[in-house]
Amino acid sequence: MTSSDPVRPGDRSPDPSAVWRALGSLLAWMLLALLLRWALIEPRWIPSGSMLPTLQLKDRILVEKLSTHLGRPLSPGTIVVFHPPEILKQAGYDPNTALIKRVVAVAGDTVEVRGGQLWRNGSLAQPDWRLQAMDYQLAPITVPPDQLLVLGDNRNASLDSHLWGPLPADRVIGRAIWRYWPFNRFGPIRFSPTPAAGST
Repeated sequence: MTSSDPVRPGDRSPDPSAVWRALGSLLAWMLLALLLRWALIEPRWIPSGSMLPTLQLKDRILVEKLSTHLGRPLSPGTIVVFHPPEILKQAGYDPNTALIKRVVAVAGDTVEVRGGQLWRNGSLAQPDWRLQAMDYQLAPITVPPDQLLVLGDNRNASLDSHLWGPLPADRVIGRAIWRYWPFNRFGPIRFSPTPAAGST
């Protein structure tokens, strides 16, 4: 080919340095995504109805993890995603799975379920983030240090602390903060006053 010949596509080999730069950029973005997932935020989806009506089956949510890594205390009302406690692992739960419930009491709180209602430190819990009266009783229990009491919003169809006891705080993965799917419910996760069918 002479200098006057037109350059046709495919006549020149890719510049190796450009290829390496592109691969380096791709690797950097992948590492950043992995770092964000590990340390800051993680997508999850809802496999059951234990948090109805607040969270619906197959909702996609974002879980904020930084505050957990920093050891910031959780407060009643926070929705947490956590690894199953030892008692559930002994019952056959996959230790790598994740569950989601709402914190209703923290270390030092005394909690009971009486007359279908949640009591905390001698007073009715307000709000208590449920629509229906609970059809079970829970004798007074004081939450031990470094543990939490967690219940599903769908109280009568939730495998939670009223069955297996307090949750060790070190099992918490993070706080559920945002719903990104479906789009018609896009936004921060809040307790919904609207009943919804379903159970788990």
